[in-house]
Amino acid sequence: MKSELVTPNHLARKAVVYIRQSTPHQVVSNQESLRLQYALRQRARELGWHDADIDVIDADLGLSAASAAQRSGFKELVGRVGLSEVGLILSIDVTRLARNCSDWYPLLDICGVRGCLIADRDGVYDPGSPNGRLLLGLKGTISELELHTIRSRLTAGLLAKAERGELALMLPIGLTRDPSGVVVKDPDLSVQERLELVFEIFLKLRSIAKVMRVLNERGLELPRRDRHGELRWTRATVAAVADILKNPAYAGAFVYGRTRFHTPAREGATPQKAPRPIEQWRIVVKDRYPAYIDWRTYETIRAVVKDNRAEYMRIKTRGVPRDGELLLHGIAWCGRCGHKMYVRYKSGREYVCNHLRSHEGLPSCQHIRAARIDAAVADAFLTALAPAELDALSRSRRSQQQMDNALRAGAERELERKRYAAALAERQFNRVDPDNRLVAAELERRWEAALSEVRIAEEALAQQVPSRPVAQLAMGKALNDKVVSLAGRLPLIWADKATSDVHRKALLRCLVDKVVLDRGERDIARVRIIWRGGAVTDLEVKMNVNTVARLTRGPEMQERLLGLARDGIPDDEIAAILTREGHRSPRCADKVLPITVGRLRRGAAIRVAVQRTRWKHDASLLSPAQLAVMLNIPVNWLYVQIRKNRLLIDRQPNGSYLFPNKPAVLAAVRNLRKHAISQLDLRICQPHQEGYQHG
Repeated sequence: MKSELVTPNHLARKAVVYIRQSTPHQVVSNQESLRLQYALRQRARELGWHDADIDVIDADLGLSAASAAQRSGFKELVGRVGLSEVGLILSIDVTRLARNCSDWYPLLDICGVRGCLIADRDGVYDPGSPNGRLLLGLKGTISELELHTIRSRLTAGLLAKAERGELALMLPIGLTRDPSGVVVKDPDLSVQERLELVFEIFLKLRSIAKVMRVLNERGLELPRRDRHGELRWTRATVAAVADILKNPAYAGAFVYGRTRFHTPAREGATPQKAPRPIEQWRIVVKDRYPAYIDWRTYETIRAVVKDNRAEYMRIKTRGVPRDGELLLHGIAWCGRCGHKMYVRYKSGREYVCNHLRSHEGLPSCQHIRAARIDAAVADAFLTALAPAELDALSRSRRSQQQMDNALRAGAERELERKRYAAALAERQFNRVDPDNRLVAAELERRWEAALSEVRIAEEALAQQVPSRPVAQLAMGKALNDKVVSLAGRLPLIWADKATSDVHRKALLRCLVDKVVLDRGERDIARVRIIWRGGAVTDLEVKMNVNTVARLTRGPEMQERLLGLARDGIPDDEIAAILTREGHRSPRCADKVLPITVGRLRRGAAIRVAVQRTRWKHDASLLSPAQLAVMLNIPVNWLYVQIRKNRLLIDRQPNGSYLFPNKPAVLAAVRNLRKHAISQLDLRICQPHQEGYQHG
């Protein structure tokens, strides 16, 4: 049927049939709509176009018309209209071309300028005429509103079902639906126990990576579903462990709206799925599924995982405890600007606030030497833990035993599962026709692989068997007495070299939420410990300074010191007097050193007639200098013999060496000097005492 709008000018150009369906499912299932759209070629013939001048664009099948960003066919159509190659666009209706006015009206503008007609099943329209543009504009507006109506209707039904917790979402491994649609736990006990083991290990170790390492070290695999929905056992990975720990379905909760789509700022970027924070989840229906853990435990796990993230400078978390000597890594905050403090190991271990310098170009807020701060915080932590020390040690031992028992049970279940797989492979091999060599060879290979996995599982289980007899494993009076004897030993365990820095930090974080530091102007650093639960402890830590003048009571101490020195009091007595009065040396936290007194006294040109030796010792003992004078030998020779292990002698607590003032000792040293003997042993616990010499 001809149309009066079609002119020879239009017929001289191409007629383009644009074909589109919204989803791949419609392409497969709605074949009638697809047939009607391809039949538009006949409509173009009726309007006067020849077959050679009719093109079909169907590159957008399965794509929505809500946006033109991903529709290459629509972009091709617009480009060809702009080049004046198209005289007529045919579509079953305008919804096939666009359901968005921002795409629809630019197409009308280009068609109006280039003299291109638009036709649907209702008629032919000229976008360049007022009436044609009015009708096409109304059709486009209705098309956009229709899309919104369809979406609203579908979304409303979906949300209503989700609010009741009845929306059939994909279930994680360990949960399944019975024939009536009710969600139940997986009947496979090995799956249930493995998932429970993952949660138990995480609550003990509080790190996803550590859970993954423990499972792999013990040879314990995780249950997963392949793309066909079948159960598969695979090696544990960080992603697999994280998926289990973060899924609220294991806490018995139905959750809808855990993710959202956002478009990155870069040009041409496609929308990406991103997780929402737990407080922004759209629908949460608790106690909908059979639970592996309770909801409070799930919230604890989510909080620990978030706190372990390494981006603690951006999201204000503490980060997982890491290697490194500085105790407050991740929990130290600046008391001046309120931002997180970094740790710095170059040029001395210290805490540094670089936030203002990094983000605003201002000078660094402060930096504090870490040794005294860490010692003060550790002392406060051990003091706070002392009343509950025995209970904490007992709980730790029970927790460790529970985790060991759970790991052993998991290994036994793993061995049982692999033995079943090996038995199944054996039965399949025994049932095959021996003449069918190809099948028999493959089944034999599977049987051998299953037997190999059984041997590996048996070895892994054998490594977990305790070496002590079973009788010694029973909890008896002797073991209880041993636990009780540990009371008061926590400071020793804390200082033990076998205790790693990671363990110390993890212990500290059990009670301490964060520590606020302020260096102060002189020799006092203010430390505020914020404990879990909100309690606060304020400490003042004495810091090292370079000179006496930078001490808070430095001028007072110097004046007092010079007064005592003018009275002729020896340096060691002056140091003791000043220590009792509460003074200290610049690099000593609790006392005044005689060397500090001597330096200030000599700086003031005050001389003392008689000065005492640095260390006092009994008259029956000789210092190396006194021994050298008595024997008329160089004192350095004595130190050389000690360094070369020719002269063996115990070092005193103050670091000096003292020789017994006995004739036998003097004679032995002379013989060593004359090379009459090769070695002299003056140690307290020496194998040979006779003559104080041997060799």
